Formats: sequence, structure tokens, C-alpha cells
Amino acid sequence: MIKTISLSTLLLCSNGWAMADDKAPASIDNPATTMPVMHIRAVIADKAAVPANVPSTTESVTAKQISESINAVTTPQILQYLPSVHVRERYIGDTNSVLVMRVNSSIASAQTTVYADDLLLSNFLNNSFSTAPRWNMVTPEEIDRVDVMYGPFSALYPGNSAGGVVVLKTRMPEKFEAHVKLDYFGENFKLYGSDKYYEGVHGAASIGSKYNDLSFIVSADHLDNHGHPMTFTAATTKTGTAATLGKYTVVSGAYSDIDTSGKARVTTAAAGIDHTVQDNLKLKLGYDFTSTIRGTYTMGYWQNDSEKRGESYLKDSAGNTVYGSGGTGAYSYLRIDGKDYTVVSPASSNTKSEHIMHGLSLKSATGGTWDWDVVASYFNQNKDLTRSSTANSGLTASDGATIVGGTLTDASGTGWGTFDVRGEWRPDGNLRSKHQVGFGYHFDRYALDSVTYGSNTAPLPNWRTSTSGAVGTNSYGKTETQALYLQDAWAFASDWKLVLGGRLESWAAYDGSNYNVANTSAYKQLNYQDRSNTAFSPKASLSFQATDDWSLRGSLGKAYRFPTVSEMFQTFSDASGAKVNDPNLKPEHVVSGELVAERWLNNGAWRTSFFWENKSDALISQTDITNPAFTISSIQNVDKVYTNGVETSLQLKDLWVNGLDFNGSVTYVDSTITKDSKNPGLEGTDQPRIPDWRATLMGVYHANDKLTFTLAGRYSGHQHNALYDAVNKRYNDVNPNVYGAVSHYFVMDAKVVYKFADRWSANVGVNNLNNFKYYVNPNPYPQRTWFAGMKFDY
Repeated sequence: MIKTISLSTLLLCSNGWAMADDKAPASIDNPATTMPVMHIRAVIADKAAVPANVPSTTESVTAKQISESINAVTTPQILQYLPSVHVRERYIGDTNSVLVMRVNSSIASAQTTVYADDLLLSNFLNNSFSTAPRWNMVTPEEIDRVDVMYGPFSALYPGNSAGGVVVLKTRMPEKFEAHVKLDYFGENFKLYGSDKYYEGVHGAASIGSKYNDLSFIVSADHLDNHGHPMTFTAATTKTGTAATLGKYTVVSGAYSDIDTSGKARVTTAAAGIDHTVQDNLKLKLGYDFTSTIRGTYTMGYWQNDSEKRGESYLKDSAGNTVYGSGGTGAYSYLRIDGKDYTVVSPASSNTKSEHIMHGLSLKSATGGTWDWDVVASYFNQNKDLTRSSTANSGLTASDGATIVGGTLTDASGTGWGTFDVRGEWRPDGNLRSKHQVGFGYHFDRYALDSVTYGSNTAPLPNWRTSTSGAVGTNSYGKTETQALYLQDAWAFASDWKLVLGGRLESWAAYDGSNYNVANTSAYKQLNYQDRSNTAFSPKASLSFQATDDWSLRGSLGKAYRFPTVSEMFQTFSDASGAKVNDPNLKPEHVVSGELVAERWLNNGAWRTSFFWENKSDALISQTDITNPAFTISSIQNVDKVYTNGVETSLQLKDLWVNGLDFNGSVTYVDSTITKDSKNPGLEGTDQPRIPDWRATLMGVYHANDKLTFTLAGRYSGHQHNALYDAVNKRYNDVNPNVYGAVSHYFVMDAKVVYKFADRWSANVGVNNLNNFKYYVNPNPYPQRTWFAGMKFDY
């Protein structure tokens, strides 16, 4: 059962409502943030990975719960059953798995924050589908627990936490241990002309121990998966007269349907079929300098060898595969059912990545008057090369014997570094101190270094092997943030606690430039002026233990989310094309609130939260129509966006019969653009990609000590895939549940785990048991996927 460890629990632990045994001294293995045994209804809380005075609703899942009830071979999969949490993992091994919470969309990666053992995994180089957290630096097998905090109510976390914070806690051994796990999974995917079984394997192994004061764990993880198609190519109807003889080729095999906007479309190919081979190596060392001071070093290495290919459905009269139109001869156009079309051939790409992470921390855990910690981290895309084909048509395949041109994008050297110094002061000298004052200093620097050689109009000679050539585009830039924060959790009465805090952030952007060979000569190269900004974010939370069974809390917080490197400095186009960056973007800032009521039950807990967010200067991609002669489509500051909602979560143990655990949640959200001076027609319309309803449901039955059954469901309701069309006075997704939309979904998952021998277990499971076809524009999510695994734990 996934247990709720919300703020009221955290506050109880530090306020004396549910105290740990104060006779047990604090230590590294019994830290000040250890969650004690609750006396309320004998609910037992696990060790928390978050500070004890964080004034946020927090939901958690532990390693045991993951192993028993979730089909997880990647880290994002373990989050899918927490309330209002969704990860946009389009296939197993997807590197663009954006974290989605209550108030952020599936393409807004910079509005939530992810840590692993205090090391920042969030990729704040952009606010996009392409800059998901670096989940691959943590494997499911090393996770001890996950804590998810909602809202920007703690001064301990940056403005990017406006949507929420995820903290991954990995384990350190106390004695010798070894683990081996093997997984097999497969998906029968069917859409348009693609009907194939895509399968993969996963293996993980780790070994660790503790000798006197030194502990270590070494782990390795390998994933080899064939993903289903990510996109499908639609043909474009030729305008004007029909193509003349010798300028077209008659083909068959295309598929006709209605697209999300209600228009007829003709689909000719699948693309983005990824064969990904990923390896993760991890070393974690810990040394106890004293019984209360521990130093930890973490080194992570991840590599990805990805090959994305396409599949054309088109055949000519001789049965040859036709990949697309192009040139001036017989393949100038393709004739489908008597009409002429321009058809873009499905591209191919190869990606080779090597990413390295280092982390170093030194922490004290006395539980006395003072505690402190120092954490430094460094993440570098040591190698990041993507090769893409651009120039094939007719009978020529992008990955065939005929050499075709393409581009090479080199993002090697892109990355970030962080440094944090934190302190905790308890004037009374113990965990029952009426004041618990947290304070600290934070520093981070993000660097973008991306060069693309070749272009669509002037490709490199060989997309698979060319290593140099004319620069097509480049983007450079850095951002830097320094912050000071202070927060006091004050138990001013036996049943009351007030948490007050503030965070002062100083932000700078510098060394920004980009280049685009396709632009007019006056705008090929742009160099941007350095920028800086300072913002203060106050926080407040008041909680009241009304009775032994009821607790109430109100929280209010402000947060600033500064523009990312790519939003300001990414490759641009001049007035003849689309402009996608703005070096003068303002930070978006939010004022968020939450009212929470929690009820402790004899066998569980029930929580209901009312939440809202007033966002100013929201960073959204839209069209500026204030100058009709020169409209600009780009990421812009939208004046006001208001979001509000309600969420309820219930966890029960031994429901109806011993061994049957239940957890579930329901969330309703309404998000509206309330003011937009650059495009007033959008006022009163929905913010895209935020579903109105979400729900989760999970039942876990422990038949005995060896056998566990799980049946679960996930639901996401209606949401628009794009902004309102103010010109045509409608949303463009009038047909919302087809490829190209951001559709609703309801999927069922199941898992069975059997411990068939000492230290050995096996599992079988299925995700999307009901084979629901659903989409996140423009990609399909997995269809019915089967899992089988075996695990050895020593």
C-alpha cells in the first residue's frame, strides 16, 4: 500500500504529537529526520527523505511497495500511482519523460524539481518535452523510497518547485548485500500500417557492504528495448492543377482518417521507432567520520546508443517501397487514390550519449542544537551526438545502401553544477524544540553548448559518418542562480505549528548567442547582453491538530521560475520564419495556496486538499498579435494564468480482509488564462495539457508471505493539446482521442509476485491490460505491455 506521509505527519514528528523515542540518540543511521512510530491509530511511518519541517503535502512510495505492486523497469514508472502525478514516458527507455504534477503540463519540465540523495537531476536547460529530469542516473533497484511534495511552500527549494518536488532516496548497506534482477517485456502495437510486437530486456545487479566506518554499493543496470513508433507522417495535398505525366508516381498503402482538428488526413509512414541500448554504472561510498557525521561520494555513468528508424507504408505498382516525394522527376509527387500529394520521407537518426554525474556531501545528524550539511554536484553531457537524415525520397531509404545526407548535432559539454550549504538550529537542543530553524545557501550554473552541422538545404554528405561541415545552427548560453533562505517551524502551542520562511534568489544569464545559416545575412549571428534579476519568495504555513483524528493546515507561498537558457538563447529564425526565443523574457512567478484536511482512520488515512495558483508572466508559446503587420510566434510572457483544484487521497490497510490494502486518489483541476495583453483572444480559455480530472486506484492483496496480487487503474480526463484558436473561435482538437491529440485515458495494470524460494522471487504483470489507445501530442503511449521478471536478494 502506498502510504501518505504528508506535512501533518512531518509536523507531528517534530512537534510532540507523535514523538520518536527521545531516549534514542540521533545518529547517521537514526537521523533527526527519521519518521517515528505514530501513536495515532498505530500508523507506522517510514524514514523520510525530506526535512521534518517541510510545509507541503507529501506522498510517498517505498521500495517494498514498488517491488510488490508496480511494473517498473525504469525510474519514471514508479511514480504513476501517486496522486496528481504523471510521467510522460512514451515507451520504456524514453529519455524525454517529463514529470507532470497538479499544475504543470506535459511539455513544462522546468516547473517541477527532482533530486536523488540531494543531487539535482532536473534539467533546467529548457522548459520543454526534450529536457526531462535525468531519471537514468537512478535505477529502480537502488531506490529505497520516493517522496513527492506538492507546491512551492518550502523555502528550502527553488522557484522551479512551483509545481512540486520529487526526492529519490537510495539505500546504503549496513551489512553485505547483493541483488540481481532480470526483466523481459513486450508490447503488441497496432496503429495504421504498423502491427508488430516490440520487446526488450532489462538487467540490474548490485553489491554492497559496510566495513567498520566505510560503506559502499556498486550497481549496474542494462536496458535494451525496441520502442513502438513515435510519430506518423501525413501527406500534404498538392494545390492547383494535377501533376503532369512523368511528375508523379501512383502508390498504394496509405491510411485515411480524421485528424484531431476534424480534417481529413492521409498517413503514409511511421517514424521514430527507437532501438535504445542504455547502461548505467553507479558507485556510492559512505564514510562515518563520527557516529553523527557522514561523508558520501556518488559517481554515476550513463550511456545510450539509440537508433531511430522509419517505416513507409507506400508501395508502387511493382511492389517497391516508396519513401517520399522529391526532386523533379517521377517522384515529384505521389498519387494516392487519384490525388497528388507531397510526402516527407520518414527520417532516421542515431544518438550516442555518455553522461557523467558526481556528487559529494558531508552531513551531521546529532538531533541536538545544531545540524548541517554541505552538498556539491556536477552533471556533464560528456558526449551527446545526434545524427539525422534529411535527404531521401522515391525508392531511396534513409538507412539503405544509398548514401544520403543529413545533420550532426553536438551537445557535448552541456550540463550543470550545484553547491549547497544548509544548517538546522534547535534552540532547545533536541528534536522537541519549539523552534526548528533551517537556513542555507544555494548555487547552480547551467550551460548550453549545442552546434548543428549541416541543414535541410545544405546537408552533410553522409548522415551516418560525416564528422564536420558547415555550421547550420548553434546555441550557447549560461544561467546562474544564488540563493539564501531561512525557515522557522515554530510549535507555539501544543496543537499548533507555524512555519514561516523566505528565499532570496539572485539570477543571471550570460554568454548567450546563436547562429542560423538559413536566416538573412543581417541576422545569422546574434550575441545577447548579459542579464540579472533578484527576487524574494515568502512562505507561510499554519497547521492545527484539531483532534486525535483530524489535522488541518493552510499554506501560502510565492515562487519565481526564471527563464531557462534555451528559452532565451536557443536557435532563432528571422522575420520570415518562426522565432522561438526571447533573450528578454521575464521570470514567471506564482502565488500558490493550499488548504488541507486529514483524517486518521483505524486502518489508514484520508486527505483532502484545496489548492490554487496565481501565475503572472507565465512562459507559454503563443502568437503576439499586437502588431498585425509583424506577428511573432514564440515563447512569451502571458500576463495571468489562474489554476485551482481539489484533490482527495485515501489509503486503507486490511480492507474487508487481512492482507488487502487499498489506495486511491481523485483530482479535479481548472486552469484558465485570465489576462493576455499580447493575444487578448486567449483570455478566458484553457491552459493546454492540464487534464480536468485525474484518478488512481490500486488494490494489493497479500495472500500470504510469498504471494502478492495487484490490480490498479489510472485515469486522465479531457485536456486541450494547444491554445485556443482566437481567429477561428475554437479549440483545434475537436476530435480529441486520435493520433495527434492529448487524449483522455483509462488503463488497468496488474502484477503478481511469488517468492518461490529463499531470497528468490518472480513476477509477471501487464500494463494497459485493457489495451486503451491514448496519445500525448504527437505521440502514442504504450499499448498492452507484458512483463516477466526474476529477482535474487541476498
